[in-house]
Amino acid sequence: MLLAAPALFASNMVAARWAHDAALPPVFLAFGRWLIAFLILLPLAAPALLRHRQALWRGLPTLLPLAVLGMGVAVAPQYIGAQSTSATNIALIFSCSPILVALLEALIWRKPLPPLRAAGLALALGGVLVVLTRGDASVLARLAFGQGDLWVLLAATGWAFYTVLQKRLTLPAVPDGARLAAMMLGGAIALAPFAGIEAAAGATPPWTDPRLAAVLLFLAVVPSLGAYYVYGRLISRAGPATAGLSMFLVPVYAALLAWPLLGEAPQLFHAYGFVMILLGVKLASSRMRATTAGAAAPA
Repeated sequence: MLLAAPALFASNMVAARWAHDAALPPVFLAFGRWLIAFLILLPLAAPALLRHRQALWRGLPTLLPLAVLGMGVAVAPQYIGAQSTSATNIALIFSCSPILVALLEALIWRKPLPPLRAAGLALALGGVLVVLTRGDASVLARLAFGQGDLWVLLAATGWAFYTVLQKRLTLPAVPDGARLAAMMLGGAIALAPFAGIEAAAGATPPWTDPRLAAVLLFLAVVPSLGAYYVYGRLISRAGPATAGLSMFLVPVYAALLAWPLLGEAPQLFHAYGFVMILLGVKLASSRMRATTAGAAAPA
């Protein structure tokens, strides 16, 4: 799951670039993504939704913030930022979300940051920089950050809060499919007013463009149903800090996806960066597993 989740999320970046080239409204794209994902999941989740409707209603104060953060704040600003910033900047900012997760847990929940975990985070971040700079450190001096990058930073912050709160909050004891469907519906409802404002401002969807249906269906199935289900399971099994480490791998997978889709062949620096990221993730996550095991062992 640690390797699969970032691959599914990386597909979102490729689709977002395609959507930008097709002039698809970014907020409508986020809204339609979750609405279609909910409709696809509904036939499978309907029995559990009906059976656990009272538990879901009682868990609304928990599920609603998660839906707003994970399906709204972490998605729509990313699509808005893609209108005016580069894919390199998006990958660089979003790959720092594990750092944000660690800082949130350390500052708000007072969770200590062991030295080995900090070293693993630094090593993984170094691998990300190797990939994004193509092994040329001088590229960092030429990176420019603007308004689009602030939108992406907002999305990355929302994702970090979503990651931490999904483990810290007491979720209703319902099947995973029912909980995911409820949050998808909550995300679509939260985004609907903003999609309406976007349309009123003149950014209407091109209904006759077949690319609209294609990108919405792809986003609903792969980075929505697939990625969020795998990531939710990863959080429940390994904790938010370990799950957050998977985001370091997103830029690597994005580069690999760009090979067949955009004609950008992998280079040697991709291999160097990938090895650094894997070693950093293993170092940080193994330290946390050892700490957890020691805490659970009887005296």
